[in-house]
Parts: sequence; structure tokens; C-alpha cells
Amino acid sequence: MTEPPPRWRAAAVLVFGACVIGFSPILVRLTQTGPAAAGFWRLAFALPLLALMTRRTTGRIAPPSPLALAAGAAFALDLGFWHYGIKYTSVANATVLSNLTPVVVTAFAWIFLKQRPRPQFLLAVAIAVAGAWLMASQRVGAPGVNPPLGDALSATTALWYALYLLAIGAGRKRETASALMFWSSAVGAPLVLVGALALGEQILPLGAAGWAACVGLGLMHVAGQGSIAWAMGRLPTATASVVVLVQPVVAGALGWVLFNEVLGPVQSLGAAVTLGGVVLAQRASRDKAA
Repeated sequence: MTEPPPRWRAAAVLVFGACVIGFSPILVRLTQTGPAAAGFWRLAFALPLLALMTRRTTGRIAPPSPLALAAGAAFALDLGFWHYGIKYTSVANATVLSNLTPVVVTAFAWIFLKQRPRPQFLLAVAIAVAGAWLMASQRVGAPGVNPPLGDALSATTALWYALYLLAIGAGRKRETASALMFWSSAVGAPLVLVGALALGEQILPLGAAGWAACVGLGLMHVAGQGSIAWAMGRLPTATASVVVLVQPVVAGALGWVLFNEVLGPVQSLGAAVTLGGVVLAQRASRDKAA
């Protein structure tokens, strides 16, 4: 059997990472902590594994690069803003607005990096984001205690995650995925902890189930974001930002299975549209590379 082309192998790893991080909202709900505190435990439990992986890959843990520091700060802001966006606005609004990351990344690459996207790729971005909007539009839930604030936080989440992906994509040209993940997590963990303490959150989980969920978040971070970081050393950042839209599809399916949050016809259509946009984006990126 011939070995798959490296690009497809990277794409498969990227899809795997996006599927793994689809467990994130489920585990956050089970941590029994505050929103930012859940982000802290996610990074804290990931650090020992990332340290071992980094030492095994490079033989030592070198000082952090500016890109790793920037990635850590952006990811801490991403976690805090997204978790609080869900708290203050409806799940529908938080999901739609936080999934604008591909638009931000594509616009940034076009304006600042002079990387003009192909029309087929722009169509893929529009299709994938439209599918994510369809998935969120029919979710049942209260409007939230402060919708304007929650909407603003959720929209800003897309910016922070876009900056994180751009920093990781640039860093992967010179650094290993494990080193970038270690330092971005080491920087992000104290930042979200300070935020949680400042906001008076519940820091420690209330029981064994909460601790188990926190450990699960750490393992998910290593496997999910680690796979995404590895793949971004071999794929364009704009393409990766579209492929990670697999995450809300996985999260929706898990919510259906675990919490009986049934996916209606419109949401199922949205999932199919999102996946179609992801496939089209990958194809457009592959054709350009070829």
C-alpha cells in the first residue's frame, strides 16, 4: 500500500484535532467550576504532557519565542471571552459569532500578507460559515442575561482564535508543534487563572466528576489543539481555520447523544452544509498547491 500524500495526512490529522476539540463544550459543562477556571484547568493539566512531548522531540525545553508568547495570550483571551459569551448571550448567538474565525483569518491573509484567496476558497468559507449559522439558528435556549455584552464577547472570540491560529501557523515554520503548544499553554494558564480570581469564580471543582472533566479537558487540549498545531506546519492557516468548523458539528452530535439536545432538520442541514464547505475549502487549497 502506498503512503498517503503528506498533505492529505496533514488534513486527516487536522480533522481529527477538530473532532477532538468538539468535546470541549461538553467537558466545560461538567467541570463544576467558573468559565475562566475551566480554561485554567484545561491548560494546567495539559502542561505536564506537553513538557514530556517537547523534551522527547527536541531534547530540551528552549526559551519561548515571541510567537509562542503571542499564541498563549491570544488563546487565553479566546477561552475567557468564549466561555463568558455563552454565559451572557444565547447559545445560538455565541456559536455563530465565535465561528467567524475563517472570515477573520482569510481577511487578514488577504490584506496584510497579500495572499489573495481563490474564488472557490471564498465560496467555501461562505458555505462553511452559513452551515455553522444554520446549526446555531434553531438551538433552543434563553436569550441570556446580557445579550449585547455576550454578543460582543462572542464576536471578539473569533478575533482571538484567529490571532492564535495565525501565530501558531507562523511559529510552525520554525518550531515544533509540541514546543509551541507547551509555551502557549504555559503563558495562557496563569492569564485565565488571574481572570477567574478577579471575577470571583469557583476555582476548584466540587467533586470527583468535576476533577475528571478537568483532566479530560487537559487530555483533549493535548490531542486536539496539538494535532491542529502539527497539521498547521503543513497546511495554509486559512484552510485550517475552515476545517476546524468540524468542531461545532461534533459538539452538536455529542449534545444530542449525551444531553438529549436533539438536532432538528435545519440543524442537520447546517451540519451537512458545514462539512461540505470544509471539503470544498480543502479541495480549493489542494488545487492551488498543485
